[in-house]
Amino acid sequence: MSAATKLLCLGAADHIQLETRRTAMPRPGNGEVLVRVEATSVNPIDVKRAKGYGQRLLSLKGAGKFPLVLGNDFAGEIVSVGAGVSPWRPGDRVMGLVPTGRKGGAHTTHLTVDARLVRPGGGGLAFTALAAFPYTFTTLWLALRGAGISEGNANGQKVLVHGASGGLGQLTLQILGAWGASVTAICSTANIELCRNLGATAVWDRTRCRLEELPDHFDAGLNFGAWEDEATLLGRLRQGALGYVTTVHPLLGNIDRCGLLPGAWRSRQDWRRMNR
Repeated sequence: MSAATKLLCLGAADHIQLETRRTAMPRPGNGEVLVRVEATSVNPIDVKRAKGYGQRLLSLKGAGKFPLVLGNDFAGEIVSVGAGVSPWRPGDRVMGLVPTGRKGGAHTTHLTVDARLVRPGGGGLAFTALAAFPYTFTTLWLALRGAGISEGNANGQKVLVHGASGGLGQLTLQILGAWGASVTAICSTANIELCRNLGATAVWDRTRCRLEELPDHFDAGLNFGAWEDEATLLGRLRQGALGYVTTVHPLLGNIDRCGLLPGAWRSRQDWRRMNR
């Protein structure tokens, strides 16, 4: 096959416009593999970026100008390998991540990627299942590490998870439940049973109860929900808690609205205010 097909996002204020385009087949460089993409995913960040979110800062990495090839997850088969690559071989089933950058994303038929960002795609799982895993798992792994939570110390810890019914939250409930943590999931009424079934010890219905009414005894907190709730969630941690992490920091949005330096300054002020 001499050409690849990319799915380009043209950008729109109120909806996503897409276009397919045939391009030259990429070739793997040193330390890279060429993958035929069998499945990819659309994460919330893709939907936001399609509407211009993060353009000012990401443009510094060559990743903010339209048209964009979005997507960070992929699953497929290795077509060829570049110099210095081991142990991958053509035909290997793999999954992995494409970093946000100048080369574009995973919404394409073929891509080259650093071999270090590729993992085996075994276990008998379909490519569609594998493609939903890498970005979410990597984000969660970084969040758990940042909050000071690990398999070795999670047993018995009281962990508060905001946005528990989303993709990150659902994976978090399963992992922390398996590690023996006591997890309180924050979600809407419609998702209470979902969170319980995934391993939540307790569920806080934010539709009917104020977050300020939560006890302030938690050992760690993870905010996958909304930045506006940050101060309240931080106030639910006990003295000497393990840690706290948010994935909804307003840095990109502030820079989009205010410019690079004013936006960074505003984000710093936001963070300091939340940590008082």
